[in-house]
Amino acid sequence: MAKNIYVGNLPWSSTEEDVRATFEAYGEVYSVKLINDRETGRPRGFGFVEMEDQGALEAIENLDGKDFGGRNLKVNEARPRPERPRW
Repeated sequence: MAKNIYVGNLPWSSTEEDVRATFEAYGEVYSVKLINDRETGRPRGFGFVEMEDQGALEAIENLDGKDFGGRNLKVNEARPRPERPRW
């Protein structure tokens, strides 16, 4: 089973490879997705990491609040995205 982890307060210079390397210390990483602004294409400073359950729990416990590129990460289990109304 895989867990989806929210990773916030990332430096804008972060790459998916940087984030993957940090989380791989705790277990197998299935995917990394950093979110960019739709209009400017610039990073928004957060993303999602999908990894195996036990490693995900360890990563959340060990990385939340830790320094990453000069910023303190916000790491927790991602909540499901709310339904958006269709206009």
